[in-house]
Amino acid sequence: MPELVVTALLAPSRLSLKLLRAFMWSLVFSAALVAAAVYGCIAFTHVLCRPRRGCCGRPRSAPPACVSDPTLGEHCFLTLKSSGLRLHYVSAGRGNGPLMLFLHGFPENWFSWRYQLWEFQSRFHVVAVDLRGYGPSDAPRDVDCYTMDLLMTDIQDIILGLGGDTPSEAWPPSPCLTSPWHLADTSSSGPPGYSRCILVAHDWGALIAWNFSIYYPSLVERMVIVSAAPMSVYQDYSIHHIGQFFRSNYIFLFQLPWLPEKLLSMSDFQILKATLTHRKRGIPHLTPNELEAFLYDFSQPGGLTGPLNYYRNLFRNFPLEPQELATPTLLLWGEKDTYFEQGLVGAISSRFVPGRLEAHILPGVGHWIPQSNPGEMHEYMWAFLQDLLD
Repeated sequence: MPELVVTALLAPSRLSLKLLRAFMWSLVFSAALVAAAVYGCIAFTHVLCRPRRGCCGRPRSAPPACVSDPTLGEHCFLTLKSSGLRLHYVSAGRGNGPLMLFLHGFPENWFSWRYQLWEFQSRFHVVAVDLRGYGPSDAPRDVDCYTMDLLMTDIQDIILGLGGDTPSEAWPPSPCLTSPWHLADTSSSGPPGYSRCILVAHDWGALIAWNFSIYYPSLVERMVIVSAAPMSVYQDYSIHHIGQFFRSNYIFLFQLPWLPEKLLSMSDFQILKATLTHRKRGIPHLTPNELEAFLYDFSQPGGLTGPLNYYRNLFRNFPLEPQELATPTLLLWGEKDTYFEQGLVGAISSRFVPGRLEAHILPGVGHWIPQSNPGEMHEYMWAFLQDLLD
């Protein structure tokens, strides 16, 4: 068929798609302005209630002692083959079994997996990574450096590159170093790495993991997903359940440049503090030191921009096509999750190949399962992975 005829036949579809995307972006930025007004009021209220903290976040000069606990593992850097970025990670149990790779969410970092690092290092090589943009990992400034394709490539490079990691150097770090971590540097271009892994992910890390299991299925033996749905499922579900949009109102605020960073840092990061320590919606029994393990990274210059750039790419590929899910997966969901409705669990199940998904809704539990209910999570994980160990 002549190219001109094909172009003419496709023109209506292309125009419809452009109009749909234009309409979507108008809604997104309208919602972003409303969210900015609401969160602006919240941030300024915090400043008025705590005037001594001021309008800016206080940069922390050193990480809290809890992140240097040697029982959690060794601190290392990995240089990624595809991008050349250096990512920080904590590793324990090397040689004890298969690779178990942990991907964190927002506003967290590798330390959110501390209970799992302790629990599984006896039978697995456990690795908790700081994703690009977080903590001491490299943080490109450009929004386009945080697309889903690039994030998935990072995970591929991590899995294939971990085979050559070496122990970190002495702790605590030397005071003459500019970085608070004195670490070994390992390159993914070195000795061969792993060929597969058990991928354990929460929140934003889980969004990456869902996509990674679709496009790189040969690299994923099993998945454990906590409190997150694939983006295509989230998209379709939210269109039919408007309440989910209200639960996720913050994602619209994060579409704006620079303003979210400013609002989140006001009154010494009070919005982030409230998110993590709220009596009903936060992480139960989070100690001040553990809270500082997260705030330290975000308090550094530009520490919020990288993480927020993840959100600024959320609507890049709208609308998304439904995708079949086939990787054997354990899905854990909190009944009282503030950010995601329970109905998403059923929506996820409908996309799975039969027999590949094991889903559990934990009664009375919120969003932060790896930190709030590690015992229950571990029990489900051991049962799910037992045949691999046998």
